This record gives sequence, C-alpha cells and structure tokens, in this order.
Amino acid sequence: MKVVIVPSGFKECLDAEEVALAMERGVRRVDPSIEMETIPMIDGGEGFAKTIVRIKDGELIYKKVTGPVGKKIKSHFGIFVENGKRTAVIEMAAVSGLKLVPRNKRNPLKTTTYGVGELILAALDEGVDNILIGCGDSGTSDGGAGMAQAVGVHFIDKEQRCVTIDGAEDLMKVNSIVTTNIDRRLHDVSINVACNWKNILCGEKGVARVFGPQKGATPKQVERLSSSLEHYAALIHGATGIDVCSLPGSGASGGLGAGLIAFTGAILHPRFDIIMDYIHIEEKISTADIIFTAEGSLDFQTPNGKIPAEVARIAKKNNIPVIAITGTIGKGADLNYHAGIDAYSSIIQKPTSLGKAIKKAPKWIEESMESVLRHVSIGLRLAQKKDPKESAYQK
Repeated sequence: MKVVIVPSGFKECLDAEEVALAMERGVRRVDPSIEMETIPMIDGGEGFAKTIVRIKDGELIYKKVTGPVGKKIKSHFGIFVENGKRTAVIEMAAVSGLKLVPRNKRNPLKTTTYGVGELILAALDEGVDNILIGCGDSGTSDGGAGMAQAVGVHFIDKEQRCVTIDGAEDLMKVNSIVTTNIDRRLHDVSINVACNWKNILCGEKGVARVFGPQKGATPKQVERLSSSLEHYAALIHGATGIDVCSLPGSGASGGLGAGLIAFTGAILHPRFDIIMDYIHIEEKISTADIIFTAEGSLDFQTPNGKIPAEVARIAKKNNIPVIAITGTIGKGADLNYHAGIDAYSSIIQKPTSLGKAIKKAPKWIEESMESVLRHVSIGLRLAQKKDPKESAYQK
C-alpha cells in the first residue's frame, strides 16, 4: 500500500510542514516499511512564502513593517529567479494574519493591511518583475484600504482632508478616492494573487457576514463592517470604474482582493489553480492507494476551494479514497462527503481548552493518524480474508 499525505496547516497552530511531519510519524507507528510520500500544501495562507521560496531555491528577505493592529512587527517576503525573471512572494498572513492579532484585540473594524502595501513597496525596491501574493489566514477586513494607502492611494473626506485608514470603520469617513499618487513602478510588474475565488466583498454572502464573526466581530460590528465595505466598493467604482462588489475573489482576506484589483492592477486566481503551477501534485496523487489530507477545521466552507476538498477532487479522477484528519469538526462537515472526502476524523480526544489543544496538536495528529491507519489496515485484512486472491487494495 502506498500512502500519500497532502495536508494543509492548522491555522494559528501548525504550518503544513509541521502537520505533515506529525502525520508521517503516525504512519511509521503502524508500519515503518509503508511506502509513503508527503506533500505539505499551502493555500496562500501561513507558510506560503517560505514554501514557495524553498521549492524555487530562492531567499527570504526580512522587513520591519506595520502589523494588523498598527504596531511594527518583523515580517518577510521571498524572492526567486526563474527564466531570468525575479519574482517576489508575499504572504499576507505573515504581515496581517489572524495569528498576529491578540485575542483581546480581535475587532475587524480596527485592523489594517498597511503592512501588505509596505511589503509590496519593499519588493519593488528589489527590482522584481513579478509579484505573487498569497491571500489566506487573514486577521483584517479593511478591503485592502490600508495596503492601498501604503502604495500611494489617498482617501479624502467631505472637507477635502486626507483620511488615515486604520481599519474598516474609517472607510465611512471617506467621500472620495484619489489614485494619482500610486507608486508608478506598479505599472511595470505583473501581480498575481492566490485567493479563495468564491469570496466576494459585499452582500449577504459578503466577507463581513461570512468571515467577520471568525475575526472577532459581534453581530452589531458585522453590520457596521458590511456597510463600510459596501460604501468602500461604491467609492472604488467612482474612482476607477471597477465594480468590485461581487467579483470572484474580491472578498479574499477581508476584501484585500478588491483593493489589489482596484489599485495595483492585480489578477486574482483560484488559489489552488495558481499554486499548482509551483507545487505539482497530480502525478504524485495518481500513484497512491490512499490519500490522507488535513485541515484545522472541517466544515461547510471546506468544499469551497480549501485544500482537503481540492485534493479530493484530484484523487477522485483516479478513484482513490481520501481520509481527512482535522482539528475540529464544524457545522456542515458532512458536505465534504459530496466533495470527495470519504471519511474524516478529529484529533480532539476529550473536552479541552483551545490553548491545550494547540499545545498538544502535534502529538494528537500523530496518534489520530496511527488510529485511522490501523482501522484502514483492519479493512484490508478483512478484504484479503474474504478473497485471498484479491490484491490488498483494489482502487
């Protein structure tokens, strides 16, 4: 039996490589001789820049920039050279991610993407030809206004004064947007963004209502956030002629997708599609007898372009079973059966605090992987007992 492990990270806990290592250890506890291949996957969130740079033999550049709550933090971006072109890799989670927002300050009306814009400028200073931006695991919902301000966009109030955008709540103070001072170097680079293609900026399925509560917004704050982003979308349309309200990906990372489209000329891509240009997994998946994937929380959102569902989609082309290991099982998790995931299992062994679950996650992933694989082994032995002439596993 050949096992292929293709996990994503556990948000605010472990990156994809750390999850993969724990899953590997679980397999080895069952049978050290099992043929196994591990492909840590990224979706534009935590670990995006480091993983791409490692694959492309590039380098990481560290910079002190503005974090999501307005304080200076140490962040990074990557650079690699391919076919004579220099490409910068920016991971928004490394500068404006949810992990960087203290739990007592999780109010998406007051967090900023300004640091993303600072990293874009730092990449331009390095003379790059292309910029690849990963949108995921965000702690912000300012529509990319902070990023826009960093690259030269001016937000003007009714008294014709320049407004400082420290979070989405400041967008309601804006009466117009001036784009004439945007850094001209942006015209000379191509910017591609890996994002959740199904996230949109406005409306009932907009980023405020779908993701605002996850970032700490109360029901009242969700409504204020939604109003702010709708006002912002109208301002963008007036300034650029671009209607970002319901464009695919416009709601990515709290609306950063909309800001990137409007003010940097970026092109948004379904995250799995563009990442596949850098991490080639289809051939490796096709050689497996069984696929194991992983995600921090498996719920109704997983089928909407998240790694476990995308891995399952590829696996089903070859009729290969997929099992997901997850931190928590959330609302609507059963929808994943229809997305191609054949079974899933939580690592949580007993009622526990979030802090303890994060601390114990590597050990629990390892133990869960061992337990699930032992169940699979029992099924294989039963199949062999029923018909010894059959192979150990039939695709």
